[in-house]
Formats: sequence, structure tokens, C-alpha cells
Amino acid sequence: MVVALIIACEVGFWVLLALGLGARYLLKWRRTGVVLLLCEPVLELVLFAVTAWDLKNGAEPGWEHGLAALYIGYTVAYGHYTIRWLDGHAAHRLGGAPPPVKPPRYGRARAAHEGRLWLRTLLGAAVACALLQGAVWYVGDDGDVSSLRAFQWAAIRVLGIHGAVALGYLIWPKKAPAGRPEAAAERRKQEAHR
Repeated sequence: MVVALIIACEVGFWVLLALGLGARYLLKWRRTGVVLLLCEPVLELVLFAVTAWDLKNGAEPGWEHGLAALYIGYTVAYGHYTIRWLDGHAAHRLGGAPPPVKPPRYGRARAAHEGRLWLRTLLGAAVACALLQGAVWYVGDDGDVSSLRAFQWAAIRVLGIHGAVALGYLIWPKKAPAGRPEAAAERRKQEAHR
């Protein structure tokens, strides 16, 4: 049941997003679009409540409960970011707004961008680990919590891998190819700092 609900929440996320952006830009119903987009967090609350109810009714903690915690952590950390990104693209394609600003591709600006994304991953991992720890305490000594612990370690591993990638951009910043506007701007910055 929990797996089906995770799938339903993911499908619901994209359906609400499409309806919200469609109402906002195609139908010009800005308030309706905002209301639909604000309904997104309700999906995570439903998933959390059903997962807790499933454990309360004596379900053995399993991978589906761990996956639900990771999903909630991810949507807490990256849900608003994803909605804002898609809103910018919808505003451009459907609403006539200028194209959204792309993330930086080179240098320290890229390293800073990767660092901000890593902080989102940190938030998602912290939420997931906290939910999983709450489930471990909730189940107590009555059940096998090894799968919940395994998902905590999975969240920590993802955080570490993403941290290594972000650190790589900081230590070895990617340089713009010669002749590109980014390369000229980077050279001017370096000359200004000398």
C-alpha cells in the first residue's frame, strides 16, 4: 500500500504542477494556479500520515517505509526548487517572459551553485534521517528496524557523494573554453583581483 501511495504522490505532484502552471499561464487564472501549486505539500502530509498509520497497525518496517521517508526528504528539499525552475520555463514558453537564467557553468560561480544544491541535499537527508529515526523509535523493540537503518545510511551516502562532487567543483573549478564570453569575463575577474 505504501509503494502505491508513493507512486500516487509522485504522479499527483506532476499532475498538480501541470494543472497549476496551465491555469496560471494558459488560462490566466493566477490565483487558481497558485492554489493548485500550494496543494503540493498536502501530498507529502498524506504520505507521512499513511506511512505512520501503516506502522501503527503493526506492519513490519520495510524498504517501502524507508523509501517513503527518502521521498518526503527529497520533496522538502527540492520540491520548491523544482516548481520554481519549471515556473520560470512555463512563464517563458507560455507567458512571454524572458528566458530563465541558467545556472553558471564555470568557475567559482559554478562551485557556489553546486554548494547551494548540496545544502538542499543536506536538508533532504536530514529530514529523511529524522523521519526514519522517528520510525525506529516508534517501532521500538517490537520489530526489525534494519531496513530503516539501511535507508538512513543510504541518505548519508548520497549526501557524501553529492558533497564530493560539490567539493570537486570548488577545488578544481571548471574553466570556460577559450573564446567564450565566460572565459573573457573570468579573465577580467582574475586580472582585477591581482
